[in-house]
Amino acid sequence: MVYIRRLEEIEKYALENNVPIMLKDGIEFLTKYIKDNNIKNILEIGSAIGYSSIKMALVDNDIKVTTIERDIDRYNIAVKNIKEFNLNNRINIILDDAFNVELNDTYDLIFIDAAKSQYIKFFEKFEKDLKQGGVIVTDNLSFHGLVEDESKTNNRNTKQLVRKIRKYIDYLKNNDKYITTFYTLGDGIAISIKK
Repeated sequence: MVYIRRLEEIEKYALENNVPIMLKDGIEFLTKYIKDNNIKNILEIGSAIGYSSIKMALVDNDIKVTTIERDIDRYNIAVKNIKEFNLNNRINIILDDAFNVELNDTYDLIFIDAAKSQYIKFFEKFEKDLKQGGVIVTDNLSFHGLVEDESKTNNRNTKQLVRKIRKYIDYLKNNDKYITTFYTLGDGIAISIKK
């Protein structure tokens, strides 16, 4: 009960402070996927304030999460949140730019939820750390509906970002090392299973 209330407080904080966290149905879909597929070792690119890594770790006591965050303020809040859930022994949070991080582990699931303009680079950098038959999950592929309908924005930077997300979607569709399924839940999720 305390955990539920605390998660609601994190959700409220994220909303009030414009911290991007997964939408409710998106995180529910992801945690169900983790449970149903017996995922134990997770890498997350983009911790923000620790919300999704906490939600993923709470699925099962055997789950370990390594998460990377480059923003010092968000990192500090994430560390505090993770400690409050007594998950610091199962969630390892790294303060660094993901492109500087080299890992010595392999993962059942890699969750990409960081700078959308870098999705292809994140995918290519970290896929070597994915176990055979492992899965790469990507969030925000709808980008508030703008990917489906670019006319909803006149902002040049946003349009460029939408084009990069579309390019990433094409990259996933044409990547024959993976079988990718796209879901319209949350803000648009892709699940790419390594063949």
